[in-house]
Amino acid sequence: MRGGSRVQAKPPVKAPPKAARAPARRTSRAAREPHGLSPKLALAGAVAVLALALGVTLATGHRGQQLAANIGGAIDNRFAAAGFRVRHVEVQGASPMARADIARAAGLYQDQPLLGLDLGALRRHVEQVGWVKEARIVRLLPDTLVVVVAERHQLAVWQHAGRQHVIDEHGQVIPEADARRFTALPLVVGEGGAEHAPEILPVIAQRPKLMSRMDALVRVDDRRWDLRMKDGSLIQLPASGEEEALMQLERLDQRSRILELGFDRIDLRNPDVVAVRPRQNPPLSSPAAAGA
Repeated sequence: MRGGSRVQAKPPVKAPPKAARAPARRTSRAAREPHGLSPKLALAGAVAVLALALGVTLATGHRGQQLAANIGGAIDNRFAAAGFRVRHVEVQGASPMARADIARAAGLYQDQPLLGLDLGALRRHVEQVGWVKEARIVRLLPDTLVVVVAERHQLAVWQHAGRQHVIDEHGQVIPEADARRFTALPLVVGEGGAEHAPEILPVIAQRPKLMSRMDALVRVDDRRWDLRMKDGSLIQLPASGEEEALMQLERLDQRSRILELGFDRIDLRNPDVVAVRPRQNPPLSSPAAAGA
């Protein structure tokens, strides 16, 4: 340069060859996303979608109900895929004979979406079963449903119009109960017997000696009771004051052991008089005696 110092220009810096460049790290989208759906995330998502469905339903009226139902079904299926499905059903408080009818009324099936179940409707279906007095449904996440029932107490077998039915402590028929399987229950016979049996049977049950000898409790003209005993004898009770009449019978038995010795008939219909008809032995000339 003129009149100045000489400056040397620096050679240009060469770019490194392409082969020496460090390769860029790329993370695939599949590697960044989690595998599956966690239960907490599924629950949070479901709450958000349900809120959206509620808003749509309120905004559009009945037109949005079908949309909300479709969204609810999709949520149920999503939860089922995450593991919230029916795998175990426990029935508590029911006898073995009642469980099959309860399960049939519930209508549950394996792998059914658990969170979408209407527990109120399910409880009503179970309570329609004759065995059941009341029911309670409990949902145990993620896969168990518990059906807790209070079973109706079987009081007696009621025979009327050529048919037999099992009745409960209120005299109501239990339709599903097979009377042939309840031979240990007392037998009540006659029109009006089911309705009035809960009144008289507890009174007789307080007297085990009498109860063990009774074959059937017969309703007469839907007014009063006859006690038919296993040996063929008969005890006639009044239309009212049955407990007082049975107390008279107890006093008579304490004095004479009449229940053990046997009789043909005891008439307790008159509170002032106890009429006893002794058992008549067959005459020696009868066919039964001749063939003995």
